[in-house]
Parts: sequence; C-alpha cells; structure tokens
Amino acid sequence: MNVVDLIRKKRDGNALEKDEINFLISAYCKNKIPDYQFSSFLMATYLKGMTTEETSYLTNAMLHSGKVLNLNSIPGTKIDKHSTGGVGDKTSLIIAPIVAAAGVKVPMISGRGLGHTGGTLDKLESIPGFRTNLSISEYKKVLKKCGAVLIGQTKDIAPADKLIYSLRDVTATVESIPLITASIMSKKLAEGIDGLVLDIKTGNGAFMKEEKDAEELANSLVSTAKSFNKKVIAFITDMNQPLGNYIGNWLEVYEAIDILKEEKKNDLYELCIKLAGTMIYLGEGSSTLKEGELIAKEQITNGKAFEKFIEIAEAQNGNVKYLHNPGKYRKPKFKKVIKSLEDGFLNRVNTFEIGMAAVELGAGRLKLDDKIDPKAGIKFNFKIGDKINKGDILAELYSDNKNKISNVEKRFNKLVGLSDKKVNPPKLIKKIIN
Repeated sequence: MNVVDLIRKKRDGNALEKDEINFLISAYCKNKIPDYQFSSFLMATYLKGMTTEETSYLTNAMLHSGKVLNLNSIPGTKIDKHSTGGVGDKTSLIIAPIVAAAGVKVPMISGRGLGHTGGTLDKLESIPGFRTNLSISEYKKVLKKCGAVLIGQTKDIAPADKLIYSLRDVTATVESIPLITASIMSKKLAEGIDGLVLDIKTGNGAFMKEEKDAEELANSLVSTAKSFNKKVIAFITDMNQPLGNYIGNWLEVYEAIDILKEEKKNDLYELCIKLAGTMIYLGEGSSTLKEGELIAKEQITNGKAFEKFIEIAEAQNGNVKYLHNPGKYRKPKFKKVIKSLEDGFLNRVNTFEIGMAAVELGAGRLKLDDKIDPKAGIKFNFKIGDKINKGDILAELYSDNKNKISNVEKRFNKLVGLSDKKVNPPKLIKKIIN
C-alpha cells in the first residue's frame, strides 16, 4: 500500500478500510513508516475524525500489536474500570478490593500521573515495597490468588499505543476522540477482560472540560467496547472539585484506607459504591445495579474489602504495616495551614490549579522522569456548597521543600471562590451510558 495515498484519503475525509489501518499501524511499529508521515496521518485523523468502524479497526490493530492476555485458566468473570483521570481520584485503590471481595475478578492495568492528574501506579508505589512491574505470569498468579491485581503497562501490551501516544503528545493530536478511544481500549482489551466500567470526568479539573465532549468520548468508548463483544457501562462524573479530600500519593492511600474501613463517607465513597456496584453487576455477582451497590457497601461494612486490600498489597510485596497503622508512615518535613480570608459559601474551585499546586509540592510530575515525593500533597477540607467562616482551615499543604510550600501558600486563596448566597453542590454523577 502507498502511505501517501492513505494519508490523502484520510485528509479528504474518507474512511479507511480495516486492512489499510492494519498496514499503517504494523508498518509504523516496524519503523517502515517515518514519524513525519505518521504525524500527517494523526493530524488528518484529528481534523477529519473517524467512523465508529474505523475506530474499532484502529483499536484492533493497536491491540494486536502486542500480546492479548488469555485469562481463561482463571475461573470467573473479569471486569475492569477505567477513569480518564482527575484530581484526588483514587477510586481504583478502593473499588478493586471491594469487587474482588464480592467474588468478581479485577485485572487492572493502570498508568502514572502526568500533568495535574495523579496516577494509580504512583499511589500504589507510595506503599513501601509495593511492586507494580509484575511479569505476565506473576500478574496471573496474583489475580488467581487474590481476585484482583494492579500493575503497569508492560512492553508486550499494546506497544503501538506507547509509540503513537509519544507522537501524539508532540504533534498536538492528543485530544482526538478516535485516537483517545483506541489508546484506552487497546490496553484494556489486552488485559483479557469480559467487561469494563468507564468513569469519564468532566469539569475544570478534567481533560474533557465540557460535558458534551465527555459524552462524545463515552459514546465512542462504549461503541468500541461493544464491537469487541464486551459488557460496558459508562458514567459521566464531575471534576469541578477534587474527589475526596486528599491529593497526593500516600495521602490518597490514607484516604482509601479510611473509606475501606468505613471511617469516612463522602463523595469519594459515593462514587466508589456506584462504580464497584456496576462492576459487580457486569461480573454477574448481582442481578441488578442496585443490588450490586448493596453488595459493594456490605464488603466495606463487614471488613472484607479492607482485608482484600491487605491481601493484594502483600501479594505484590507491599509493606502492610503502614496500611494497618498509617500513622507510622514517614511525615513530610513541612506543613502549612491555609485559612479562609472571608466568610461565605464555597462556590468555585480551580481544580486544575489545585492539582498543579500538588505537583509543585512534589506529589506529581511534569516530565516522565521527574521524581515524586510520596508524602507531598494537599488536604482540601471543603466541598462546593459548604459554609466557610473567616479563619476556617481551607487546606493543609505538605512537602519536604519549604520554598515550594511558600510558593503555593501565596496563591492558594485565589484558587477558590466564595459567595454570599448558598449554592447547590454539583451533581456527582451527571449521566450513565450503557
């Protein structure tokens, strides 16, 4: 096939055939297509889009660029969850043990944080000794033993995605719905799953700022999952404020422990019950979504979810003494309390900038090789709609770097807005697509 002809075909808004997309992906992975030509294809796709069928073909080509795991030797239905990322989103740490405790298998391949969003792998690795770089055989062993496993993407899983994502990042084509869909689904389908729950964030702390864009992505992901005969349900959820109260790697593990031990019930708890209940339902552990949610709550109340979290951590070499006694974890060198300068009702949170503030404190990375401080982060004490009095503690900043704390402190009060009148909190779950 002629690469230039295929670029021209997509540039002119025409749909590519399955064999044409297979050729492009295969040839690029084998270094038979140079970056400058594949960049042209990505930009043509960004500008002209893809049909549902093309997106499915692209996903399939990227999926089969590497190994597709076969988990048939492990009995039970396998269900995963994917979130498009946000600030304070530590749901994976909570729902994986809940769902596994309910008897549904959870093979979970997660990512690292980049930019303002945190990564599940970074959070898990804040637990001393916790291994996320398991081999495929170790991955299957832990899944069979514990019912859940949480690892990073291996070099054998969807290698086309790694190559293509790196190029998208430097060619301004990251935001393309078909390219996002193929990137997410190629990795998820490679896990050997039977079904998938999607959590698509929208709001000022999400990649999809507008709800209509989040809905478009959700529909694309759902259609693609169904084209591979996978069970799927998508949630459009709010990211106009941090999820939960803690932002930062160990801080988020700490909050996950509180939720799993039923010591805290907040928006994070509410969302985790919805997502876990849906996973239980798709995994045939309940006959209805509502029953799935009740089973999810029961796993927390009876202590089995926390026990499962300990079991998973032990199986992946984590030092569980810190999970049993979080107070023994190393403390950051510096802590700064941020107090409200006025009275009012919280009506606005610049979630993106709060995420970036946590990154500046040491909790995240702007480049893949940046070093993370697992102790760094922010405790954010209020939710939109809450009454705040002058002098109330808005947030607590944690870092080993005094200058970084000082820099964040100077601008923190500008990241929230107060109103004289009571405001309604945003709806946490905006839409369900199935």
